[in-house]
Amino acid sequence: MTQAEIKLCSLLLQEHFGEIVEKIGVHLIRTGSQPLRVIAHDTGTSLDQVKKALCVLIQHNLVLYQVHKRGVVEYEAQCNRVLRMLRYPRYIYTAKTLYSDTGELVVEELLLNGKMTMSAVVKKVADRLTETMEDGKTMDYAEVSNTFVRLVDTHFVQRCPLVPATENSDTGPPPPAPTLVINEKDMYLVPKLSLIGKGKRRRSSDEDATGEPKAKRPKQSTDNKEPIPDDGIYWQANLDRFHQHFRDQAIVSAVANRMDQTSSEIVRTMLRMSEVTTPSGAPFTQPLSSNEIFRSLPVGYNISKQVLDQYLTLLADDPLEFVGKSGDSGGGMYVINLHKALGSLATATLESVVQERFGSRCARIFRLVLQKKHLEQKQVEDFAMIPAKEAKDMLYKMLSENFISLQEIPKTPDHAPSRTFYLYTVNILSAARMLLHRCYKSVANLIERRQFETKENKRLLEKSQRVEAIIASMQATGAEEAQLQEIEEMITAPERQQLETLKRNVNKLDACEIQVDETIFLLESYIESTMKRQ
Repeated sequence: MTQAEIKLCSLLLQEHFGEIVEKIGVHLIRTGSQPLRVIAHDTGTSLDQVKKALCVLIQHNLVLYQVHKRGVVEYEAQCNRVLRMLRYPRYIYTAKTLYSDTGELVVEELLLNGKMTMSAVVKKVADRLTETMEDGKTMDYAEVSNTFVRLVDTHFVQRCPLVPATENSDTGPPPPAPTLVINEKDMYLVPKLSLIGKGKRRRSSDEDATGEPKAKRPKQSTDNKEPIPDDGIYWQANLDRFHQHFRDQAIVSAVANRMDQTSSEIVRTMLRMSEVTTPSGAPFTQPLSSNEIFRSLPVGYNISKQVLDQYLTLLADDPLEFVGKSGDSGGGMYVINLHKALGSLATATLESVVQERFGSRCARIFRLVLQKKHLEQKQVEDFAMIPAKEAKDMLYKMLSENFISLQEIPKTPDHAPSRTFYLYTVNILSAARMLLHRCYKSVANLIERRQFETKENKRLLEKSQRVEAIIASMQATGAEEAQLQEIEEMITAPERQQLETLKRNVNKLDACEIQVDETIFLLESYIESTMKRQ
């Protein structure tokens, strides 16, 4: 756990949950698993506040608990899960592109609340969509429910583990903490709910959701509340499935850039056929026959079976080996080599960084060392056709930044420099780790800069929000244009220009965060895939 990761976790926890949760979360990240009273003592926080903070962290899957043999419950922070909060906008945008506004709001509610029942999600999303619709139009619960089921069917949403029924029925003393389990078959099993109703709009205090004044309504008893049909069955966003989708998108995009659109569409079809059957950490997809791929191509994609076979042969013969051939039955069996694809994407990222930092000549040397695996300094000069002094400077510059490494091979046991080969090589795994560490630093700096910009202009932002609120309330009461104009003039021209500059800067910083996170995702996926194969 590096200092850069801890700092980034601290910033993300503070931004999402506030100072107390951030203090408890960072303490657990630094110290490892600890019991409740030790956390309270070490952080100097009251027991009640620690309990509330831990409840929030457990609700959002950022902390796990474990009962030890002595009966002590210890809490452990999930640092990787905390870092995923950086990717929340990307998860929500993906749901929007795949399942429209309804899917976007379902995923957003699950991410904001950690865990929710299906009925609660459906009602909340239907209400939010109704708010944005024209007067007289409402969103039906059934429509939101259908989108929720589709998200579960494609594994973007999954069930949370539950307390087993046997644990509740024991007559002995209850355990210090419940053990949560989930059967893999039930993870994507949606309960049959008949959710009937429509979304409601928020009304003013003297009207109810039907638009009638409260005085006219008969009093209703609040003693008998309706039972929740799916009480106890909670759902959460399946982040691994989103990561699988991001990886597939990156592979498709890489194939499109290297070859053409038809090749990328073939690879997309193969990945889509394998997305639910292939585990997220598998090095290969399930083998698919040429006939199966042909039948699954999108409607309207008019290519013949013969042309498809030619494309598949070209993809299988490509040096990057994104697609591999695993047999000849069914017109040929093909797989996507996910591990090699991630390796190629990580290598391309490293090459791009070297070119940006050190220039095209350094990038040429870097690619040369990558291609030849091991090279002496003289060989680098000859192959790259760069003068000795310049080549030496460039090699040492990349060596000092850990993009390339030096390997010593002694001819004799005494390791005398005159009798030792010095070979330059690229250790992609260690270079990827180094770059990942720098990316964490960059994101932390971007968040801090955004917070600084907002803090510096806090008074101006508050003034702008007050003016907007006044204008909105006056428009609702049917104010004249001259009155609205007068209110708008409360913000002077220089202040308006300052607000525009702030907005532009914050948008730029947000875009940078998302772009750096794309690099983080590629590097993390490659490192994880490599570690699983070792």
